[in-house]
Amino acid sequence: MSDKVILTCALTGSFDTPSKSAAVPVTPKQIADQAIDAARAGAAVAHIHVRDPRTAAPSMDLALYREVVERIRASDADIVLNLTTGAGARYVPSPENMHMGGPGTTLCAPEDRVAHVLELKPEICTLDVGTMNFGEHAFLNLPDHLRLMARLVQEAGTKPELEVFDIGHIVLARKLIAEGVLTGRPLFQICLGIPYGADATPQNHLHLQSQLPDDANWAAFGIGRSEFDIVALSALCGGQVRVGLEDNLYLARGQLAPDNASLVRRAVQIIEGLGKEPATAAEARAMLDLG
Repeated sequence: MSDKVILTCALTGSFDTPSKSAAVPVTPKQIADQAIDAARAGAAVAHIHVRDPRTAAPSMDLALYREVVERIRASDADIVLNLTTGAGARYVPSPENMHMGGPGTTLCAPEDRVAHVLELKPEICTLDVGTMNFGEHAFLNLPDHLRLMARLVQEAGTKPELEVFDIGHIVLARKLIAEGVLTGRPLFQICLGIPYGADATPQNHLHLQSQLPDDANWAAFGIGRSEFDIVALSALCGGQVRVGLEDNLYLARGQLAPDNASLVRRAVQIIEGLGKEPATAAEARAMLDLG
């Protein structure tokens, strides 16, 4: 078991968090600046969504992704870029016609969901494995769509991070690995506490971890108040960790985090308290077989 722990910072996400905390970055400059600060605080990976700078709503605009990525790459901070591909999978049926998407639906072609990855070639991108009730909407990730997205991003030189929210998602991921759709040593992210996936409990963490392929690299995170608990548990179990304003707005009970870097620093304290060290970006690349 390595004493190095890869710490990912999830910077902004796609939920309506800017209305709850002014610390959540919205513009490309804000997102990039917070990624750079997170790197300096100890994060090895930046997980990136983008938002419309005018409305703060989640966006799939390639120009916004490009600006964020170029700002980070032009800085002196070394951090692995991990772009989301989760956008474009939301389905909310129309009340008038269940066959049609209503307000809030973002469904688009699999090729469109990875267009920014193919253009910008980050070292990692997420691949959400499985369809589920994601809060009050359906989150659609059909096996054939995943096969196509996985092929396209891997051909671009990007490693998929397999986001799993429950046991069935690991079953599907293992099938894709067995088919040869996913090549190389797999990288999993165990996502806990998302309604209505697996709750963020130690029992669920340990059970999901036990179902992963023996050779898998893996990380785990919990949302809200469970964020730092899962940091400690994942690090103790030999996994990697994730924090950030996408997952949790609070540094402590009743205390909003002033930025992403403060959450990273708290996670570093936990990691070091367990006798481990946060990995550098260079160490993370070696550990995850990137590049």
